[in-house]
Amino acid sequence: MSDDWLARQFEDHRTHLRAVAYRMLGSTSEADDAVQESWLRVARAGTAGVDNLGGWLTTVVARVSLDMLRSRTARREQPLPPEPAVAVNGADPEHEALLADTVGPALLVVLDTLAPAERLAFVLHDLFAVPFDDIAPLVGRSPVATRQLASRARRRVQGAGTRAPGTDDVRRQRAVVDAFTAASRQGDFEALLAVLDPEVVMRADEVAVELSLAARSRGAAPLGSVMRGRQAVADVFLRRAGNTRRALIDGAPGLVWWSCGEVRGAFPFTVAGGRVVEIEIVMDPDRIGAFDIELLPD
Repeated sequence: MSDDWLARQFEDHRTHLRAVAYRMLGSTSEADDAVQESWLRVARAGTAGVDNLGGWLTTVVARVSLDMLRSRTARREQPLPPEPAVAVNGADPEHEALLADTVGPALLVVLDTLAPAERLAFVLHDLFAVPFDDIAPLVGRSPVATRQLASRARRRVQGAGTRAPGTDDVRRQRAVVDAFTAASRQGDFEALLAVLDPEVVMRADEVAVELSLAARSRGAAPLGSVMRGRQAVADVFLRRAGNTRRALIDGAPGLVWWSCGEVRGAFPFTVAGGRVVEIEIVMDPDRIGAFDIELLPD
């Protein structure tokens, strides 16, 4: 694979990588430094064995940004104030102003109060829909612990009255989850497809997979540990939301399986752009117990 090809691919992803770095660091100049350092690391490492180039580049720039945040914290520097719009590396001021406006000074102030690992978990998951399984190795935590980092950060953001850019507010997210639930219960396959992102990802824990194997004899769709695409996800959930209840799971809308007066399963949803981009199926009691679950009225 040629260096020219890799350079072109990196340039194609530069805008996205810069957006990730800016939301992590709150500084356009530091964001550019992080992207440049990421390119140096990518050029040295190459892409052998990389299946998802965009996702891999995102984790590279996130790791670089995390190192910069930790270094900033170790030096006990004050958080950087929001920067005015200026042209950097050929970017025009209008683009810089748009980038700053979508993040907002209020959010940057709140993000600067978070620990580096909390900020990384929140930014990658809530703003860019990166799965917790992919974030966990970056912060050296389990996926469950990483979810808790993002949950704490989310509560801080919400407590400060600041809504994260690029995500829907809780009311709109609940409307999407409600539409998903109604379509599932009514067996409306087309309506179910309509609320799922084309690249939706569904992840099931080992307990859920084992239970699904037992249910196959009753004609239920098989469940894999990771399933991608709205066709596959819709096949799994069609007519299978009958025993679920609406809930907030770690502050975000989702569903729980309610049986015999207790929660037997938790289904956290990630909603972005008015569609479901990720669903987790959690049936392990220990993992369920780690969630902060608030039941909502039907």
